[in-house]
Amino acid sequence: MHSATTLTESSRPTVADFHRVNRGGGLFSESISQWLGAAFALVAQRLGLKPTALTIMNLVLGLAASVTVVALADRVAAGDVPAWAVGLVALVGWQVAYALDCADGQLARVTGQGSAAGARVDVLCDVAAQIALVTALGTVAVAQRPDTPVWLVAAFAGTWMVNLVTSVMQAGPNAASMVTSTSLPVRLAKLVRDYGAVIFVAGLVLTFVPALTFWVVVAFTIVNGGFLLASIAFSARASLR
Repeated sequence: MHSATTLTESSRPTVADFHRVNRGGGLFSESISQWLGAAFALVAQRLGLKPTALTIMNLVLGLAASVTVVALADRVAAGDVPAWAVGLVALVGWQVAYALDCADGQLARVTGQGSAAGARVDVLCDVAAQIALVTALGTVAVAQRPDTPVWLVAAFAGTWMVNLVTSVMQAGPNAASMVTSTSLPVRLAKLVRDYGAVIFVAGLVLTFVPALTFWVVVAFTIVNGGFLLASIAFSARASLR
């Protein structure tokens, strides 16, 4: 991998160099999102863009996709707007936005442009983008099924942020994993918490069967709520040793 001090016209980083410094995220993210992010990072490096520029692009694109879903949710439910069109906006928009989120960190690490301020902007933009995404899924669930309980939407929104909080905690010096195995069965099981895989499934549901969004909300509330409880138990046990 080239360092920031060795970047020249004859020894510029490649897509593989950017992907090599990725921070994971799960089987889907590493296999697809991080590679797409590496391609974006390469283009950004050639254009002289800063990592924060990619962070802002991630936010703008993610918000635009989510706002589109929210604005048209009732019309899709009524059959006035084709679900596939709105779902495709979400599917592509969320995936590209996440790839840009992967790219900003890769660009910062390879070119030596990382900073505390940039890291803060990255986290804050992630929070904003995910709030918008959760709002979009909750809005569709209610539009498709008006009897959706308010408490379910609230629980879904709250537990969704568990993944973001734990990913930030994993970046510190005291990071720990409940399941350290990297075997294929374990990695496949962890897809339920792989952000790239989750938003891919959500986008597919919005595109082809938006009526199932209610069950997507139920499923991820259970998964993320269960992970929260397991994480509390795991950390409490470790602290009492």
